[in-house]
Amino acid sequence: MATKRKQTEPPIVERIQTGVRMEKRLVKVLKALAEYHDISLGDLLEGICLHAFEGKSPFSKKSLQVIRDLKKVYGLDLTAIDSHRLLEKDGVQ
Repeated sequence: MATKRKQTEPPIVERIQTGVRMEKRLVKVLKALAEYHDISLGDLLEGICLHAFEGKSPFSKKSLQVIRDLKKVYGLDLTAIDSHRLLEKDGVQ
């Protein structure tokens, strides 16, 4: 059982390296967004996941506008509807 910590105390975590494969343009947008916020890609992904796990939106209105702009720059036309339906050039799902 995890010990309860005060909300003012930063959590101590153990991070691991992963070998995750993601769509190329999506990664470009994520990297650019992390750079925009001056955080690492890992920190951005952790924040997105932690917000999603609580059913909260991870992005402010300003960040959503930045994302829309970055999607145009990198030609990312995928949407949530495409989630779990992507096929790679060689037919891998």
